[in-house]
Amino acid sequence: MVTAVKHVVILGAGFGGLELASRLSGSLADEVRVTLVDQNDGFTFGFSKLDILFGGEDAAAVRISYRELAKPGVEFRQERVTAIDPRVRHVTTDAGSYEADILVVALGAEYDIAATPGFAEGGLEYYSISGAERMRDALPGFDGGKVLIGVLGQPYKCPPAPFEGAFLLHDQFVERGIRDRTEIRVAAPMAAPVPVTPDVSQRFLDELEARGIEYLARTLVVELDPSSNEAVLEDGTRLPYDLFVGIPIHRVPAVVEESGLTENGWVTVDRGNLMTPFPDVYAVGDVVGIPMAKAGVFAENAAGVVADDIAARLRGEPLGRRYEGEGNCYIEFGSGRVAKIEANFLGGPAPTARVVGPSDELAGDKETFASTRRARWFGG
Repeated sequence: MVTAVKHVVILGAGFGGLELASRLSGSLADEVRVTLVDQNDGFTFGFSKLDILFGGEDAAAVRISYRELAKPGVEFRQERVTAIDPRVRHVTTDAGSYEADILVVALGAEYDIAATPGFAEGGLEYYSISGAERMRDALPGFDGGKVLIGVLGQPYKCPPAPFEGAFLLHDQFVERGIRDRTEIRVAAPMAAPVPVTPDVSQRFLDELEARGIEYLARTLVVELDPSSNEAVLEDGTRLPYDLFVGIPIHRVPAVVEESGLTENGWVTVDRGNLMTPFPDVYAVGDVVGIPMAKAGVFAENAAGVVADDIAARLRGEPLGRRYEGEGNCYIEFGSGRVAKIEANFLGGPAPTARVVGPSDELAGDKETFASTRRARWFGG
C-alpha cells in the first residue's frame, strides 16, 4: 500500500521555518512535500543588524535571497499570509490559498512602534533593518549628551541585545572622543538585565558598570515627548535624553491574533512537541507563548523537535525527546570580543544559563554559526 505524501505548509522563513524545511527535506523527502511561505524576499540574521549599525555593512550584503533556497521537496512562495484557519489547516495569502495536512506557524513577532506614543518621531531603534540603517545614519550627528536606551515592553527578542547596543555605543563614542561628555543609561522593566539566572544578570551588571553605563531597573518608558526630549515613565516621571534608542514592543502578527491560536497575546503550544490545541498545527519561534527567551536559536531547536514529532507520528512511533528550550546565543561585548550564553529553560526544575567568554575564538565560532546555517538551510 502506497502512503500519500503529506503536504506540510510552513508560514514564515526565519530560523524556525528554514530549519524545519531543511530537516524535513533531509529526513522525510519521500513522505512529505513542503511549501514555505514568507512575505519577504530574503533572510537576514538578527545579529547582522549590528553589523549594519556599527560595522558599515550594507543591508543588501547581509541579506540571503530566498531565490538561493534549493532543498529537495521544498517550494518557496513569496506571499503575505492574510488568513489562517487552524481548525481545517487552511491558509489564505495575497496570491492564493493552501490546504495543509500539517501546518506550522513560524511568523515571528512584529514591532509595534505606534504602541509607544512619540517613539516614531523622537526615537531610534535597531531591531529592524530600516531602523538599523536610520540609526547608523543618525549617529554621526550626535556629539555628546544623554543617551537613554529603553526596553519598551516584555517579552522581546534576544534579551541581551539592548546591552550589546550599549556596549557598542560605548566603543563608538570612545573612538570618536566623545565618551567623556556622554551619559549612557539603560531603562528596562526587568529587575535584572538578563534575568534567566542571577549569575548571568550579574555578569551584565558588571560589564555595564565597568563602562560607566547605568542600569535603571523596573523602569518602563511609556511615552516620548519629542518637543522636550523627555521620556515619560509609567509613574509620570520624566527622563531627559539627547538620543533615545528603544527596543520596540513586540506582538504576534495580526493574522495570527485573528486566527484563534493565541492566548494572552501569544500562541499556545504543548511544551513537549510544540503542537497547538488544534490537531496537526504546530507553532515555533517568537510567536509562541512559552515563558522563555525569544531568539532565533531557540526557534531553530524547536523546529528540530517538530521535525522529529512529524516523523514519529507519520511512522506511528512516540516522540523520542521533548523540547527543552535550549540554545547558545552569541553576544557582542565590545572591542571585538564575543561571548556566548548557554541556556536551557525547560529541561529541569528551573532555567539554567552561563556566560562563556568573551574570546577571539568565540568571534570565529559566531561566523561559523552563520555560514553553516546558510549552507544547511539554502543548500549551497
